[in-house]
Amino acid sequence: MKVYNEDGDIMYFTDNLKQIRKNYHLTIYDMAQKLGITPAYYSQLENKKRRLYYEMAIKIANIFKKTPDDIFLVKTVK
Repeated sequence: MKVYNEDGDIMYFTDNLKQIRKNYHLTIYDMAQKLGITPAYYSQLENKKRRLYYEMAIKIANIFKKTPDDIFLVKTVK
């Protein structure tokens, strides 16, 4: 399954998370502080080096006033 952004590039859920974070002008350090985790841990989440659990997905979504599905659900593209 491949997902594409509006420019036609392949996009995975962590790309979406990073883009949303940047749209809100937040750094990895800002996110880590809001979530109560280390910047290294947050960076690993964005870079698929660490498993994202649902509880953390909810916390992240709440920062952006979105649902976890809005950020993390990968929709198939025809």
